[in-house]
Parts: sequence; structure tokens; C-alpha cells
Amino acid sequence: MQLRGRYAIFLGSLLAVLLCFPPRVAPAVEATLTAKGAPEELVDRLTGASLSVAANEQKLTTSQELLAAAVSDYRTLVQVLYDQGYFSPVIHILVDGREAANIPPLNPPATVRKIDIAVTTGPLFHFGQAQVTPLAPDTELPEGFKRNKTATTGLIQDAARAGVSGWRNHGYALADVAGQRITVDHRKAALDAEIQLAPGRKLRFGKLIVPENSSVRPEAIARIAAFPTGGVYSPEKEQTVSTRLRRTGAFSSVSLRPAKTANADDTLDFEVAVIDNKPRRIGFGVEISSDQGIDLSANWIHRNLWGGAERFQVEGRISNIASSQDVDGRLSFRLDRPGVLGADSDLFYLGSLERLDEPHYRADVALLAVGARRVFSDKFYAEIAISPYYSKANDAFGKRSFKLLTLPGRAELDHRDNKIDAHNGYYLDTRVMPFIGIGGSKSGVRVKLDGRGYVPLGNSVVLAGRVQIGSTGGPSLSEIAPQLLFYSGGADTVRGQPYQSLGIPVGTETAGGRALLALSAEIRTEVSEKISIVGFFDYGAVDAGSFVTSDSPRHSGAGLGIRYDVAGIGPIRFDVAAPVSGTTGDGVQFYIGIGQAF
Repeated sequence: MQLRGRYAIFLGSLLAVLLCFPPRVAPAVEATLTAKGAPEELVDRLTGASLSVAANEQKLTTSQELLAAAVSDYRTLVQVLYDQGYFSPVIHILVDGREAANIPPLNPPATVRKIDIAVTTGPLFHFGQAQVTPLAPDTELPEGFKRNKTATTGLIQDAARAGVSGWRNHGYALADVAGQRITVDHRKAALDAEIQLAPGRKLRFGKLIVPENSSVRPEAIARIAAFPTGGVYSPEKEQTVSTRLRRTGAFSSVSLRPAKTANADDTLDFEVAVIDNKPRRIGFGVEISSDQGIDLSANWIHRNLWGGAERFQVEGRISNIASSQDVDGRLSFRLDRPGVLGADSDLFYLGSLERLDEPHYRADVALLAVGARRVFSDKFYAEIAISPYYSKANDAFGKRSFKLLTLPGRAELDHRDNKIDAHNGYYLDTRVMPFIGIGGSKSGVRVKLDGRGYVPLGNSVVLAGRVQIGSTGGPSLSEIAPQLLFYSGGADTVRGQPYQSLGIPVGTETAGGRALLALSAEIRTEVSEKISIVGFFDYGAVDAGSFVTSDSPRHSGAGLGIRYDVAGIGPIRFDVAAPVSGTTGDGVQFYIGIGQAF
């Protein structure tokens, strides 16, 4: 009890002291930077680099923190000036009137109220000598690394890197900088830069050392990597090995580490270091439109199913929730086995069960497929499969069933800067599916082309365009499964027109066409960091023949939309559209989804 009493008295006394002498909030420091005669862009760079100027933003409040920031600014600002070609600057940093460099760090002032930075840049320097030796054939040094050009540390570093890269591109994997001599003549405002390279020996790829701490089997890693043992060293081939492993999705990090020394037979061994990704992932999506109702989708992915970086994906979708059509859905799977068919060539299996309740037909579809996928680059891949395909349908031509053997092929070229919210580049998706009829079903071929392009206008406006062309050749209209025909209208073709509202009249009903042409144009304007406004126009036409003509049925729509960017997800889309031409719709349609419309 006595101890508790003393403890209570101590706490009470401490509380009284705190109430009488509350802690003082440190006042904001005033920091300024001036550079008389310097270009405005250089002043902005210096100001942006200064830790003292950013002290309040960085919440530096104690005198020790502020003095440390001021002292560090000497080196930081000198580096900025060297990078811009000023090699004889004079910098004064005054902390409440005292030069920061002269203030003892172990005896800082009690408070810091003002920091004044004065920069005298001195003359702009130019290169006198600018040499890198020896150079590999066809090596291109930076354009500015020449006599009488503005001298900067960045150009010197770029020239050294270019020289080393030149040798590495010719097979000299251990090429490096052997030495450099930098001479500054302040009287002439000139800088001489002489860089000496050490190419070393021309080398070939040796062995790949594979780690055993990964959940992916070492032999699987080696198979997928397809290391080019015996081939002449190439940085591009080295990068390709890392890309192959990274592409599987089984690893969150992949790096190749060359041995420090080459082998006696002029080969160089590499060690691959990987960090496993989390094996499982769950995703979901939702889209809402006024005519199609709500679409819900979900997927489950395993990135390393059997220890060979196999990617197994199950997807489910439920559509037409709260719409005029009955609810339909799809359940599918896909298994990819990387590297099984050789470097950059995967084997895949897929299957799906689908019930479609569309405005003009109903169909139950089942398929299984086995195929091969070849990745030619990070931007381009192609795949082909063989697939038995069964469909039972009811449409304008009545109840029918189709048994087909299909050979679906796909090629995708993606040069967009961002797949979710592109601002520049283009995208091309080509799908060709020959089909062979079985048991009375007819044979033919279905082709679908989807092209998209993006052109930035300044920093806040993007012009986006899309063209879709489809054609099914061979059988007559009544002999083709309805899901292999084409309709127009809705979020994927013509916004403002009801979903699948444009087709081919068959009596009092409507069938799909054998040909499709759909065009879309958007102007996307950023009004803030998170919000964009979009104006769009869509056009669609279908035809009973294999090609769209000037007499084909057509319609169009236009509207406005808003995008709100959510980090890690992409833009949330809300579009409102109305018909412009055609007789397929007369009301306003709205669409909500994640990501741009295309």
C-alpha cells in the first residue's frame, strides 16, 4: 500500500507540472532559396531538391533535424548543379544568420526559425576532351558527349554506361569501367572527361545454378528458363531468361546474378534468384447497365498447382441479374503448363459450360480444348487449340443443336502503355476459328478482329478509337449456331442502343448477322488527378452476308461518361448514352463498370 501511495503522489505531481507547463509546438521554419541569374528551370530543380525548403512538409521540427537538413543541402545542391553543367558554384546556407557548415553538430542552436540558401551558379561548363576508350564496334555515345557541348555529370555517366553496354552487346559480359580522369579548368569553364574501359574476354553462357528454396521444382525452373548454355553472351538473352520465369506468375521477384569471374573455357555461369509469389489469388468484377442488369464475375487462380509453375484458373459469371432476360451464367477452367513444349511455348487445357439467355436466343454450350501458346515477346503472343464444341439453341430459326470440331486460333499484339487505362499506343486482337460440322452440322470459319488506338493530346486529353470487324463464312444464316453470329448494341459495341438490339429480321423475330462492323471514338479529358470526363460516339452495322455493305442495317449512339481512378483497381466507369440514329432504341441507357470501355 505504501508503494502504491507514493506512485500515486508521483503521477499527481507529474500531471500538475504538465498542466502548468504544456509542451510547446515548434513553430514552422521559414526556408528560402535564391539563385540570382540562374534559369528558372534550374531554380525549380534546386528548390525541389532542398530538404530545408521541404522541412515543414517533411515535419522536421527539432533544431537537430533542421541543422542536419541544412548541412545535407550543400552536397545535394552541388550535385544538382553538377548535373546541369555548373562546376564552380558557391553555396551559402545560413541558419538564423550563421553558416550551417560552421555550426557544431553536437552543439546545435536551441531553436531554428529561418534558413536562407543563396546559390551562385558560376559559369556553364563545356566539354574539352570527351573520350571513352576502347569502344566496341557500332557503339553510340550520347549525342551531348562531345567537345564544346554542355558538360554534365549525367552525360559522363551515360557515356560510361553506353561504352560498357557496347562491349556487353558483343559478348563481353564482364566489361566494366577501368578508370576515369576528370579535369576541370575553371578559367576556361571547361571539363575534360576521359573514361577507360576494360572489356575483358568474349564469353559464352555457362551453367545456370538453380535455387532449391522455391516451391517450384528446380528442374521446372530450369526447363522454363531455357538457359542458352553454350551460346555467345547477350544482355537480351539474359533478360529473356528472367522474363520467362517472371511471366509464369509463380514468382514475385526474379534476378540473374553472373559469377564474378569467368571459367577457364570462356564461359560464364549465372545463378538465378527467385522469391515465390503467393500461390493463390481471388478476383471479382461487377458491371451494371440499364438494359442488361447486373453482371457478377469471380475467379480463383493457383499459380503453382503441381510444383511446376502450372497456372490453374477457375472463372464463374452470372449475368442478367434484375434484367428482362432470365439469369444466365458460365463456369470455366484453364490450366497452363509453361515451357512444356519448349522455350516460350506452353501447353494449355480449358473447358467451359455456359447457359446463354440473350434477347434473341437461348443456348447451352459445352466445350473442351487442348492447345499450345507461343509467346514471341512481352507484346505479342499467339495460340491455337483443337476443341469439340456442342451447342443446343433456340432462336428465330427454331430449336436446333450443333456438333462441331473447332480449331480456334488467336493472336494478340499489345503496345498500350497501360492495359487498364491506356493513354498511348495500340492493341490488336485477331481470332480465327475454323469449324468442321459433325452429324449434319455445317462447316465454316468465324473471324473477329478487335483493334484499338490511343493518341495523347498534351498531358490531359486522350483520343481513343476502336474498330471491330467480324465475319462468319460458309453456311447460310440459318445453319450457324446463334452464338457464332453477330449483334450490335450495348456496352461492347454501341452504347445508347439496347443490348443486341440490331440484327437481321427473320419474320417477326431477329437473328444475328454473319458480318459486323462496330466503330467507337472517345475523347478523354482529365479534370483532376482522380476524375476524367469522357465524350463518346459509337456506330454499329450487321449484315446477313459475310461482309457489311452500304445497305446493311445500322445504328449509332453517343453520350458522356465520368471516370474516377481508384489506385490498384483502375478507373470506375459511369456512362450515360442515347441513340443518335437507327430505329432500335429510343431511351437513355447507362453503364457502370471497372476500367475504360476499351
